[in-house]
Amino acid sequence: MSKLTRFGVSLDNNLLAKFDSRIKSKNYTNRSEAIRDLIREDLIKKDWQEGKEVAGAITLIYDHHKRELVNKLMGIQHDFGDMIISAQHVHLDHSNCLEIIAVKGSSKKAQQLADTLKSVKGVKHGTLSMTSTGKDI
Repeated sequence: MSKLTRFGVSLDNNLLAKFDSRIKSKNYTNRSEAIRDLIREDLIKKDWQEGKEVAGAITLIYDHHKRELVNKLMGIQHDFGDMIISAQHVHLDHSNCLEIIAVKGSSKKAQQLADTLKSVKGVKHGTLSMTSTGKDI
């Protein structure tokens, strides 16, 4: 277990009240854990911006009735196979599918994959959510 260091933070009363309200709405039990998460989030954002290794999920919503769409999406995924950990396909209804693609690798390459998939005609919506691989946090 790592050693904890205590330090003081000075905040305007109004800002502290807003912070306390916000962390309560997010179910934090104390300020320390909320501040730790804010620091982690900032460090992960920095890693993402610098092109370092990240983990993430690409989610896509698409109409599987679109001609050749599934084959195009699969072909793109094969082109990025070195960073795809897994993929899950979910049938939302008769026409709409949800694809969840777990990735690990360069943030720039993950963004490139997400952008490439989202731009395919027939994809209705796509998002990329990136986080840490957990090694440096």
